Amino acid sequence: MTELASPQPAKAARTQGLVHIIGSGLLGASVGLGLRERGVDVTLEDLSPTTVALAADYGAGRVRTAEDPAPALVVVATPPDVAADAVERALHAFPDAVVTDVTSVKLAPYLELTRRGVDLTNYVGSHPMAGRERGGAIMARADLFTARPWVICRDEATPASALALVEDVALDLGGVLIEMTPEEHDRAVGLVSHLPQVVSSLLAARLVPAAEQAIGLAGAGLRDTTRVAASDPELWMQILDANREPVVELLDAIGADIAAFADALRDPAQPGAKRRIADLLAAGNSGVGRIPGKHGSSERFTTITVLIDDTPGQLGLLLTELGELGINMEDLRLEHSPGAQIGFAEIAVLPEVAERAISDLTGRGWRTL
Repeated sequence: MTELASPQPAKAARTQGLVHIIGSGLLGASVGLGLRERGVDVTLEDLSPTTVALAADYGAGRVRTAEDPAPALVVVATPPDVAADAVERALHAFPDAVVTDVTSVKLAPYLELTRRGVDLTNYVGSHPMAGRERGGAIMARADLFTARPWVICRDEATPASALALVEDVALDLGGVLIEMTPEEHDRAVGLVSHLPQVVSSLLAARLVPAAEQAIGLAGAGLRDTTRVAASDPELWMQILDANREPVVELLDAIGADIAAFADALRDPAQPGAKRRIADLLAAGNSGVGRIPGKHGSSERFTTITVLIDDTPGQLGLLLTELGELGINMEDLRLEHSPGAQIGFAEIAVLPEVAERAISDLTGRGWRTL
């Protein structure tokens, strides 16, 4: 019998003192799970008794009571439309604590708090670039933030100790620290997060009136481009409302591109039409090339598609044989063929090993495309 390795002891947490989390949904519960895994004492609060009890049951922390000591750090993980209210209450309730929020929009809460005249000395806005299509404590994960960018927004008045405490939490949870102003953050997420959400949702909406026969032809391309369309509409209404100016600018720009593309495609025989189409498609290639790949690099990989029987153990066998062949799999995506007992394993490998990988897998009886 093979002996199981003993679990490795967790590294000592950088975060010191009690952490109180306001909002026990996906992000709040995931912060709690990650910190509890590192031995940090965490208390929870939520407007919904059921939500906070569920997060506590999952191990994200314990429900805060009047007897608990004051926290060293408060993490506000509420929806964007009440983030400023929650931050203000936390600053008043715990005047010696550092307060951060993890909402996906940073400028609107900051401006609202400034308008109210709230002392923001102990406030540090932050945003972990992590999430899932579905929310709630039931979807929370301790490793949700691992290797994900964690934006820290500070100003000149932010004490070094307050900044260090927020950074410690981000690092304890596996985040990669990035410093931005609130304005820089909101414009950036407008491009890389909020615009894709709108485009994905609009594309998916075109499927509603489509015939079942057409839907049955859907493949990986449609699934990839509509994945985030399954996100919570109510939450996204709040996010888009709070960050509407950068998103509207981007929508206007992409709308102009779509109009130009449609005009060229409407009459491709007109002078210059084919070039305009090709240039817009090529610009898409260039844009994709800028998206960070594995380990934060922009290195591109070659994809090998392997046909596998849709039966237990086949994928495990394929991965085992890749290891035996000394082929490092950089990424993996599975797709099933509708109506057939077969699947497609799309394996990303370094370009220099792609030819050998295909030859060696074929030699072992695997079918590749």
